[in-house]
Amino acid sequence: MAQEHNIVHQYFKREFDETTILVKVNPIQFKGTEITILQDGKIQRRELEFDEGILEDLHADGFKAASALEFNIYLSGLR
Repeated sequence: MAQEHNIVHQYFKREFDETTILVKVNPIQFKGTEITILQDGKIQRRELEFDEGILEDLHADGFKAASALEFNIYLSGLR
């Protein structure tokens, strides 16, 4: 089984109604993090567990590929 530090995460983004959602997906363990950036600039963070269909679900929900840099800037609070 892959070790946590050897996994290449995938990042996705969706913008709507002045809200942005960024998602980091661990495609091996099906775990991840969701960051929601609200209109007023507040950030909400959730740790999630996914099923094997997460990549197809994100695509169906209108998420597009995003950059790790953007995700990590918001995650660290540097925005």
